[in-house]
Amino acid sequence: MNSHSVLNRTLLTIAGLVLLGGGLLVLTGGLDLYRRWGLAPPAGWPLTTPHDTLLPAHDRTRWTGEDWWWPTVIAALAILIALALWWLLAQLRHRHPGRLPVGNPPVDGVGLYDGALSDALAADTARLPGVNEARTRLIGHARQPHATFDVTLDPDARPRDVHHALESTVQRARQSTGWEHLPARATLRVASHRPHRAE
Repeated sequence: MNSHSVLNRTLLTIAGLVLLGGGLLVLTGGLDLYRRWGLAPPAGWPLTTPHDTLLPAHDRTRWTGEDWWWPTVIAALAILIALALWWLLAQLRHRHPGRLPVGNPPVDGVGLYDGALSDALAADTARLPGVNEARTRLIGHARQPHATFDVTLDPDARPRDVHHALESTVQRARQSTGWEHLPARATLRVASHRPHRAE
């Protein structure tokens, strides 16, 4: 699993838990379930009866008369909207192709999932000399996938040699799938290491 998928799943999990908890809190208080079921919520627990509000009127209007209040609220909402749009565009830009056709022309009933090919490319890349760690993902449309490599090199590796080896890796992927083209982009970085003193 690549880092992009892990980040997406983590954010979606956190958002889902927050929404689920908030929904259960509102539902329990709105239906007066504490009283009906004979439950005693903790002291200071919000929304325990249908007449409760999340924030008292005093808290909601505490700073509305200040000059900085409304600009701050508008700026915060604008930032949230911008972040949401950025995340949405990132999902569209890094869309996973899903099931990929195999062969040229494609063989009916035969397909390869992008995750399987990504794992194979990453494993092949990780075995190259000078490579410390490799991550690969496929993006784009199923009929025009693009491979992206995120490769961490050993401190003494030669980037040019690794780049040439990556071209061979992509070529093997083209041959095994029967594709004429598989555009690829690689990001190379060097693994961090502590300086050592030569004796």
